Amino acid sequence: MPEYMDMEKKTKAKKPAPTKRPVGAPSKYSPEMAAKICALIADGHAVRKIGDMPDMPDSATIFRWLFDDRKPEFRELYTRAKEIQAETMADSIVSISDEDTSCEIRLPDGSSKVVGDSAAVARNRLRVEARKWVAAKLLPRKYGDKIQAEVSGADGGAIAVHSTVTLVRPPARHDEDE
Repeated sequence: MPEYMDMEKKTKAKKPAPTKRPVGAPSKYSPEMAAKICALIADGHAVRKIGDMPDMPDSATIFRWLFDDRKPEFRELYTRAKEIQAETMADSIVSISDEDTSCEIRLPDGSSKVVGDSAAVARNRLRVEARKWVAAKLLPRKYGDKIQAEVSGADGGAIAVHSTVTLVRPPARHDEDE
């Protein structure tokens, strides 16, 4: 047997057995942590971004708390926070639309000229559309598209109603039946 294979066996044999670690880290859940998370959500932060913040649980933990039947108060806070988030996003649409998207350009003669920045306009349009979409998904009754069904007849005209009336003569009455 070559020497390098013998060395490999010796190395493998010297590895200590892994020590058992507790499954998962202790939960950071508390009513205060739940309120802090929900305040950030209501302010417009995404759960993934909150999970990346220092001293905050990761997004998987937050979603696990959301579906944990032992934490109904968190589910209630989260639902309210998402409703407020929709309102926050809808409110920000006007501010984004009102942003100044012009920029000043220096001309070779030393003067300056103010021109529109098409990239900024496109970015703001995307920001507005994204907020409208999220608000419509979070509060569809308030911000969703209204779908109205209209019923009409052929070629957009009135609906034609055809009725048939059949008159039936009642059976003859005999005096004995009374």
